[in-house]
Amino acid sequence: MSLGRTEDTFARLVSFSSPAKGRAAYAKKSTKLSNPEFKNLDFKGGDLNTSIIKTALGRTIMVQWDETTPRPYSRHNLIMGVNGVLAGFPNRMSIEGITQDHSKGWAEDLEDANGKPIEGAQKWEEIASKYEHPYFKRMGELGKKMGGHGGMDFLMLYRIIECLRGGLPLDQNVYEGAFWSAVGPLTEASVAADGAPQAFPDFTRGGWKTTKPLAIIS
Repeated sequence: MSLGRTEDTFARLVSFSSPAKGRAAYAKKSTKLSNPEFKNLDFKGGDLNTSIIKTALGRTIMVQWDETTPRPYSRHNLIMGVNGVLAGFPNRMSIEGITQDHSKGWAEDLEDANGKPIEGAQKWEEIASKYEHPYFKRMGELGKKMGGHGGMDFLMLYRIIECLRGGLPLDQNVYEGAFWSAVGPLTEASVAADGAPQAFPDFTRGGWKTTKPLAIIS
């Protein structure tokens, strides 16, 4: 999306939280609290928070935070555009002119109860491998071997070292560090104001409009 780099940037954010029930319920029934007074705390942070960010170009981004409810681990990764949809966990896609008719389902890896591929199912790898990022093609297998969230931790650390050793600009500058981190306090401010929109500060004073896109993206 080239956010903060020439093409687009965050404009404003709205955010809502559910009631804070989970931690209070745990505190009342727990026998492992380090301080008994925790049972009487008035918890403020909601169990589930949903924020919607609108960019300068009108794109919308939903960010959800939930580490309180007894929901099994998952990643709600979803990106949608005019010509396609890409989702994560499980990995699946629907792309105009590339995958099958979206009314017939996703293109994904489908297996039966015995782990055997279902005959006729479009496979994720058959499509994704054609569009894999060059960096992942080069380092992906090593990343999987080294581990850490499926290899992503290793890839990010390796990329930092690669840039430093090669004299390349890092993939995030100090302005982007502030840019991405601002989501937290703006979310808190919006929740406190009953969902009122919060404008993102422009830490670059307009400089994002001439900041070159990351070379690794292209």
